[in-house]
Amino acid sequence: MKALRSIDSTLPRDVCPEQVWYTSYGSNMHLDRLAAYIQGGQPPGAAREYPGCRNPTMPARSIPVELTGAMYFATESPAWGGGRAFYDPHASGRVLARAHLVTAQQFADIAAQEMYRAPDSDLDLTNALTQGRAVLGEGRYETLVCAGQVDGMPVLTFTAPWGMSDVQ
Repeated sequence: MKALRSIDSTLPRDVCPEQVWYTSYGSNMHLDRLAAYIQGGQPPGAAREYPGCRNPTMPARSIPVELTGAMYFATESPAWGGGRAFYDPHASGRVLARAHLVTAQQFADIAAQEMYRAPDSDLDLTNALTQGRAVLGEGRYETLVCAGQVDGMPVLTFTAPWGMSDVQ
């Protein structure tokens, strides 16, 4: 097993990075599952097909990382028929995750598909990168979190705007 990469908890200086570490703490830790979001398709067991990213190139690298906070399950996914994984960066604990080096555009497209939107526009990452968090909406996976940086590139993920103590 590869060693966990250490995340530098300082926020990145570049608010318009070309590449970011999309960090998954749930099913997208698995590259075959993530491929449906990037290249398009319907993963085994899913009830929907994903259109894929505008750039279908798979991640340049994938590394194991550890996030500060907690992972929890809440709500129900119509695509999977089970609970959804969420990340609470304010809870105590640690979350083992996988960071995938993708373009900022691919991160926007993956996030859009998780939000049941078309992958057709870029995200303004400024607030997430300068404040560590950006709430794009009230729904699940509509809050961007920047946990710091690895190799000078931002470590980004998305989660719900609520914390784990706010939902069943």
